[in-house]
Amino acid sequence: MKNNYDNIAGYYDVLSRMIFFRAQVKAQIDQLAAIPENSTILIAGGGTGWILEEIAKIHPSGLTITYVEISSKMLEISKKREVKGNMVEYIHTSMEDFKPLISYDILITAFFFDNFSADSIQMVFNQLHALLKSGGTWLFADFYYTEKSGKRWQWLLLQTMYLFFSKVSSVEAKSLINTEYLFEGNSYLVLKTSFYYRRFIKTIIYRKIV
Repeated sequence: MKNNYDNIAGYYDVLSRMIFFRAQVKAQIDQLAAIPENSTILIAGGGTGWILEEIAKIHPSGLTITYVEISSKMLEISKKREVKGNMVEYIHTSMEDFKPLISYDILITAFFFDNFSADSIQMVFNQLHALLKSGGTWLFADFYYTEKSGKRWQWLLLQTMYLFFSKVSSVEAKSLINTEYLFEGNSYLVLKTSFYYRRFIKTIIYRKIV
């Protein structure tokens, strides 16, 4: 199954921190202040679920969270997280096959789009876009590289990552596709942009225009 991290679920977080220290963690935590009280939240490809505990530190109750993860082993780890008084529904499926009956105030896609090829990334974006309420907030975090401004070490690290994850997790992407054109094409408002790990990680808080 493509984009499935079952094989490395048990040590994914350790591996991430060995390479990026806490840059990926900090990048995501810094966005959480944008979540209002009593929000409905969709987390796409949440991994091991540590973000649920960080969300609960800010909002110990009142949130309704849908947690979609294709890896059953990642999902089992996530279910053990302390979510306090928040309601969390864990969904074991790919994002492409997720068909909810509601829309959401908040979308969280952290290091999610880098899994997808050019052939499928538009479809996945469109699906998520349709699930976000007008005026809703999209918390986006991912790796960032362009040929014009990127560094050689960033390119080499990306190639190494894609080679590794294609073998152990059947990741379909072969290269990083910048997604900003998708948001621009749908008139999203950029509320805040931040960089981490020597500008190799980029986060953007988007607002869906009413």
